[in-house]
Amino acid sequence: MEHLGQHVIIELWGCNSGIDDADLMKQAMLDAVKAARATLLYIDVHKFDPQGVTGVAVLTESHLSVHSWPEHGYLAADVFTCGNTTRPVAAAEVLCQYFQPTQFDVQEVIRGVRPESGLKPSLRKRKLNYQPDATPLATTVG
Repeated sequence: MEHLGQHVIIELWGCNSGIDDADLMKQAMLDAVKAARATLLYIDVHKFDPQGVTGVAVLTESHLSVHSWPEHGYLAADVFTCGNTTRPVAAAEVLCQYFQPTQFDVQEVIRGVRPESGLKPSLRKRKLNYQPDATPLATTVG
């Protein structure tokens, strides 16, 4: 194994108002964990007054965290997973479907590159299948 983990950094701009709804954020996180093929140990989501939501999902493989600034239409998230059975970029796709950003940036950092491998940790931009005009998943959540 040349590396130990993947860390996906997610920047979503122009999000819908769902980023200020703690229940919706929790559902989005649960669906993102499932899409990433990760195993949930614990989840906690907190709504701030007057606005904003933060949440963390502790995973067997590491974590998913989200932080929203509704006044800016911005959601920051990251997914760190270890092993080679997860798909952390899939979590970004789910968050986009829920919160419908008009702009997004997803970066992947390969973590835990062994010094003796002669390789260096890498950062690469990731493309998503998400299209900004897609139907939001939030409309399908009961």
